[in-house]
Amino acid sequence: MTDNAPFADQETLLELYAGTHPVNNQPIFEKVLATPLKNEGDYRLLKSPLFVRGIAALDSINLSSDSRGRFIVVERSGNLCIRVFFREPNESLEMQLTAEIEKLGGCLDVKTERALVYSIHFGVSFSAIEQLLSKWINGESASWIYGNVYDPESGEPLNWWQSLLQA
Repeated sequence: MTDNAPFADQETLLELYAGTHPVNNQPIFEKVLATPLKNEGDYRLLKSPLFVRGIAALDSINLSSDSRGRFIVVERSGNLCIRVFFREPNESLEMQLTAEIEKLGGCLDVKTERALVYSIHFGVSFSAIEQLLSKWINGESASWIYGNVYDPESGEPLNWWQSLLQA
């Protein structure tokens, strides 16, 4: 256990803001597994989320005390969040893709009937990850997106990995 994680043995579910429902304009929240850190309101995510944008497993966030489910990223872990969506359930593809991601040091964080979420360190390289995903996912039966690479508003790259490359 490190000084940054004195409560690492305590897991909690955080409700994080994931967006607004397109029909009724109601806020949507996702429950995400985390562990509290030393500073009040700070948490380390234990898994990458399915719908909450801009974060991945092992990122540290600070929850807003003013607005339910809102947060800021305190520290990036270097993990990428990769979301895979299936048109129909496909256990065979999930098993093959998961095995390939694990060979690169990634892990499966969320599995539903039609969606998967993986965490994998950006150090593996974007090109290696994208090459692997294009080999297994053709866009017809499944599609994939990064969950924490692009700004949800502008679509521009967040470039958070640049500071980690210089460290």
